[in-house]
Amino acid sequence: MTIATRLTQILGIKHPIVQGGMTHVGRAELASAVSNAGALGIITALTQPTPEALRQEIRKTRDLTDKPFGVNLTLLPAIKPPPYMEYAKVIIEERVPVVETAGNNPKEFIRMFKEAGIKTIHKAVAIRHAISAQKMGVDILSIDGFECAGHPGEDDIPGLILLNKAAQNLETPYIASGGFADGRGLVAALALGAEGINMGTRFMCTKEAPIHPNIKQAIVEADERSTALLYRPFRNTARVFKNEVAIEVNRREKDPHVQFDDIKELVAGTRGRQSYITGDKDYGIWSAGLAIGLIHDIPTCEELVHRISLDAETMIRKRFTKLLVQ
Repeated sequence: MTIATRLTQILGIKHPIVQGGMTHVGRAELASAVSNAGALGIITALTQPTPEALRQEIRKTRDLTDKPFGVNLTLLPAIKPPPYMEYAKVIIEERVPVVETAGNNPKEFIRMFKEAGIKTIHKAVAIRHAISAQKMGVDILSIDGFECAGHPGEDDIPGLILLNKAAQNLETPYIASGGFADGRGLVAALALGAEGINMGTRFMCTKEAPIHPNIKQAIVEADERSTALLYRPFRNTARVFKNEVAIEVNRREKDPHVQFDDIKELVAGTRGRQSYITGDKDYGIWSAGLAIGLIHDIPTCEELVHRISLDAETMIRKRFTKLLVQ
């Protein structure tokens, strides 16, 4: 027995679980392992330095799995933005079955992907943004609560409220993102109207995740207090692992006159990437969500996906049916 939802039907996957598109982590080896386990693996476009490098990563993923997988394309403001359109054209040319968009208004890209027959997921941190994406015709929405790693927005609305609100306001099927790591979370998401869950931090702590074992062990040893919120003075909040660098950034941000230049050298992306490579958890900033407090082992992706699905099925069958009395 498996849990079938609109997510599994639309994407053609076995289990209602999606791997988050994580910078420097969403690579072919992880995405293919997740897809082979029956969930949806996602490679991250901007992890690749050029559109042509993304093309090679897509082909590598396809060599490793014959199951559906996706590409995350996050659209962020920048003084010198990446060549988003060129990345999008590669995704279309390589006939990727699913694209997850996030960040700025994706309207132009959603239109392109849909015309190419690609299923679209858009990640939103607010219901008003989700409604806008719904009008664009996205196939699935990913509702990202305040518990999530990365950028949770500036409203600070946790998933318990945001997902319930989504059920009241959305017609497009949606999945739950932020704070999910196990079968209990999947059942809770389904109860809140979601068609499945998106997990980032939990998939970082798997054998196939292409990051140093020391980082995975740091996640296992952490608890729910082990994240920090950065960039709040700049209204660009990010949830990251609470290490020495994050603590120092928070200290500097207490200055009422703080400028981004005051923390720039500490939060450089190259430092965070080095942490993943060298295993020095305190060298740079790296993303982690509140689900870090629910992670206690480093399984394979197959073990993790099957465990979550089985636990959710067992809970639905054995626990909730017993609560119904005449």
